[in-house]
Amino acid sequence: MAIRNIVKDGDPILLKKCRPVEKFDAKLGVLLDDMAETMHQANGVGLAAPQVGMLRRVVVIDVGEGVIELVNPQIIVYSGEQEGIEGCLSFPGEWGITKRPEYVKVRAQDRNGDEFEIEGRDLLAKAFCHEIDHLNGVVFKQVAKRLLTPAEIEEMNKE
Repeated sequence: MAIRNIVKDGDPILLKKCRPVEKFDAKLGVLLDDMAETMHQANGVGLAAPQVGMLRRVVVIDVGEGVIELVNPQIIVYSGEQEGIEGCLSFPGEWGITKRPEYVKVRAQDRNGDEFEIEGRDLLAKAFCHEIDHLNGVVFKQVAKRLLTPAEIEEMNKE
């Protein structure tokens, strides 16, 4: 496994739509492993392939219950609403207020190509939406109701 460089704001890859994964091979496994290690090293809860320079529909998420690997994910059901602070490893030091579904059900494939469904609430639902947005070339700043001011971020960091 290896730590990969995280693509930062301004790189056009963050605004491109990713291609579906068609080959479920060792290279995909390496990508998933590297993404999980990179996400953990950066203290993130999610990472999408375009954030490490790969235009593939691949996501890893860990909200504290172990790594969830999603290949070719799609949201099939969502309900409710939650509003809260959101940030992104590609936009260090920037935070915004977003409105996301409170509940999300995702259909995806695992690293072997087997299809499965997974449900998430609260932070996991937010992470599903945030990372799948990345696969469609959408970043959180585009869906944020507003960005936090430097003073608000400073106050948040005190807590």
